[in-house]
Amino acid sequence: MVCSVSICAGEIFELKAELNSDKKEKKKEAVKKVIASMTVGKDVSALFPDVVNCMQTDNLELKKLVYLYLMNYAKSQPDMAIMAVNTFVKDCEDANPLIRALAVRTMGCIRVDKITEYLCEPLRKCLKDEDPYVRKTAAVCVAKLHDINAQLVEDQGFLDTLKDLISDSNPMVVANAVAALSEIAESHPNSNLLDLNPQSINKLLTALNECTEWGQIFILDCLANYTPRDDRESQSICERVTPRLSHANSAVVLSAVKVLMKFMEMLPKDLDYYSTLLKKLAPPLVTLLSAEPELQYVALRNINLIVQKRPEILKHEMKVFFVKYNDPIYVKLEKLDIMIRLASQANIAQVLAELKEYATEVDVDFVRKAVRAIGRCAIKVEQSAERCVSTLLDLIQTKVNYVVQEAIVVIKDIFRKYPNKYESVIATLCENLDSLDEPEARAAMIWIVGEYAERIDNADELLESFLEGFHDESTQVQLQLLTAIVKLFLKKPTETQELVQQVLSLATQDSDNPDLRDRGYIYWRLLSTDPVAAKEVVLAEKPLISEETDLIEPTLLEELICHIGTLASVYHKPPSAFVEGSRGVMHKRLPARTGSGESTESPDVGTAAGGSAPEAAPSIIPSQGDLLGDLLNLDMAPPTTSGPPPPTTGMQMGGMDLLGGGLDSLVGISHSVDPYAATPGQLVNPFWVKWSLRSDGVLCLQVWLPAMKAKGLEISGTFARRAGVIQMELILTNKAMSVMTDFAIQFNRNSFGLAPAGPLQVLTPLGPNQTIEVSLPLSTVGPVMKMDPLNNLQVAVKNNIDVFYFSCQYPISMLFVEDGKMERQVFLATWKDIPNDNESQFQIKDCHLNSDAASSKLQGSNIFTIAKRTVEGQDMLYMSIKLSNGIWVLAELRVPSRLSMCFRIMFLFIIQAFTVFFPQPR
Repeated sequence: MVCSVSICAGEIFELKAELNSDKKEKKKEAVKKVIASMTVGKDVSALFPDVVNCMQTDNLELKKLVYLYLMNYAKSQPDMAIMAVNTFVKDCEDANPLIRALAVRTMGCIRVDKITEYLCEPLRKCLKDEDPYVRKTAAVCVAKLHDINAQLVEDQGFLDTLKDLISDSNPMVVANAVAALSEIAESHPNSNLLDLNPQSINKLLTALNECTEWGQIFILDCLANYTPRDDRESQSICERVTPRLSHANSAVVLSAVKVLMKFMEMLPKDLDYYSTLLKKLAPPLVTLLSAEPELQYVALRNINLIVQKRPEILKHEMKVFFVKYNDPIYVKLEKLDIMIRLASQANIAQVLAELKEYATEVDVDFVRKAVRAIGRCAIKVEQSAERCVSTLLDLIQTKVNYVVQEAIVVIKDIFRKYPNKYESVIATLCENLDSLDEPEARAAMIWIVGEYAERIDNADELLESFLEGFHDESTQVQLQLLTAIVKLFLKKPTETQELVQQVLSLATQDSDNPDLRDRGYIYWRLLSTDPVAAKEVVLAEKPLISEETDLIEPTLLEELICHIGTLASVYHKPPSAFVEGSRGVMHKRLPARTGSGESTESPDVGTAAGGSAPEAAPSIIPSQGDLLGDLLNLDMAPPTTSGPPPPTTGMQMGGMDLLGGGLDSLVGISHSVDPYAATPGQLVNPFWVKWSLRSDGVLCLQVWLPAMKAKGLEISGTFARRAGVIQMELILTNKAMSVMTDFAIQFNRNSFGLAPAGPLQVLTPLGPNQTIEVSLPLSTVGPVMKMDPLNNLQVAVKNNIDVFYFSCQYPISMLFVEDGKMERQVFLATWKDIPNDNESQFQIKDCHLNSDAASSKLQGSNIFTIAKRTVEGQDMLYMSIKLSNGIWVLAELRVPSRLSMCFRIMFLFIIQAFTVFFPQPR
């Protein structure tokens, strides 16, 4: 920020006199003095009219200086700036193309609304100017004008003119037109301004070879947003982009790599060109590492992403990532990370020798990372585990404190990965017990002693030595010590009873830490009530740790690959995470590989495009391929699709019961009937949910997501249907110690297309121990996929802490629509046509309603009585129901008329439910 410095009146007077001089050279020197004063922060706005008068000159240098002054002061002097408009308009028609371009560029930089309307006509002429330099300048000016007044640009038709410039004969004009359209499209992600097709792509590729390096970057970034029709077109584009890999500008190289990485997704892996392309990508990436350290770091961050996606590109280039003695620490650490990602059985000996050398460096942080890298190699390459352990033992023998501690931490992970294989080294580890002073190392050593207590003769003495300073230890060490002593007690109960009582007392009675206290009470109660259960819980077999724990989540990795060469690839975060005002930005994805059976469209379009929904029902925990991918779009607006619901071919229910559980299960009342106990000839109710009603008729809340599974966020909820709209009633409770913000919700595809009709309205931060009630309206026009059971709903909720998943089941009555009353004649004709296979019978116990009361109660849930008759002392009700997806259900309800006797004895309602698949009757 430039501070404003006052300028004396005498100096102003002198400058005024010089600016109004008749001598051109004196006038130019005066303007230079004004610009110099302006540059150092002096306020020379008082000279505005005098400087503007200097615009009337043929001297290009003087004109540039005056325009520079205008750009700086026009915003603070808008009324005075109007004086310059006529000169701008005149200069836009000057014979000199440089002056024409200068005039239109300056007008675009003056962000004053009063001047904007005068800019339109000169800009229109400059966009069609005969000189390409003027046209390319005018193209950028359109983007600037759009930022000031978007509506004006659209009304004046400048966007269409910009699109025409993509076909310009001059490559620089094409590049600037692409840059301008891309910038405008970023602020309007749904505008589809860059309507790319094979013809326009061919023009861009032709211009690519002839324009400047920054023009090439604009065009390559535009190409990266295009999705080829097939693998043949993808290969053709790759062949024409590949020469850019040898460019001297690293930004051009990274932009070319981005295009190739995206289009490679569509190439079959068995294609010869695919392997050729992999070989061509390696040399330019290696060359980037010969630049200065700052550029090396940017290149390494991008290479880190590329290696996670396609390690085969650089698998033979391990040596270029070896650390040099004069590399800055940030470059060293990044190279180290890439070395681990490229480590394999073929090069592990080379890598380990290098890492062992790094562990003797003087930089402590780098040494720690190197020791941890050895442990990661052991976990990643199983064949090298023994060699890695041997290397770590050699490092422990050096007795360097921080090396020993890091080695113990990684050996603990190796024990987790390869149980009962390398425990012979425990004795060596125990020798260094006294030198451990870092919490993580102490906790790791305690875990090892507790886990292998039966193999360590003096395990109780070792753990007791830690117990002496229990209250001075960090929470991490206290928790690990508590668990380790309980493990020891379960393995050697007779020898360690006093020790376990001591640690439980310290954890529960003398500690203020709630985590430690809670764990202590749990162990105490387990040991005192059921030691066998305690043994099963505490000494349960542990899952093996994964090979790579720091890999970027696949969906995020795909998005970051689409942003190679930008800040997103350096931060390893999507643009929406650090760019202000980016909530509407569309998230980019890599295209699906040809022949993989995947659509190149959004994953949610699958069934709507005509294909049936997948037959396999998803698991409760969503996979990364479906729900997690959608969660990255949580900040986008909810679907506003209108029209008919998606086809239901993938979820037709055949003879499945839609009325199982009887009358009151339809309206949400739970009775003692067991839904899972079906008598012979009956079907189990697939929609059974044990709901109960409050006094106001709303379904009672159920806890869907306990706080212990969601880092302190508890979600309770229920469903209601009001005025034809399904409502998801949520109660969010913050049981954590931190504030929760930025809530969003997403549904997985489900049987009836339920989706949020709007964002989750949590307008204020949710503080600790606070509760908020939210009503979320739902639509039924979302993507469809058969679930098991059919009314299962998989939900993800995101906040500033994490993304949490849960599943719930909604009462089928929520889907009964208000226009479900069928005409009597249509009902009769349909009833006769229903095949016997579509019939199901169910019984309900303890329902004390007569036929009129039952009919009235059911109508409240959109189950309509079409006709009633009495046969052999029983009332027969004939009913119709229509679901939100257009499926009809016809039902017959038999109610004994001798109701007074039924109050005293068990009696049965018998429902015959017929599910009919046909269009809405006319």
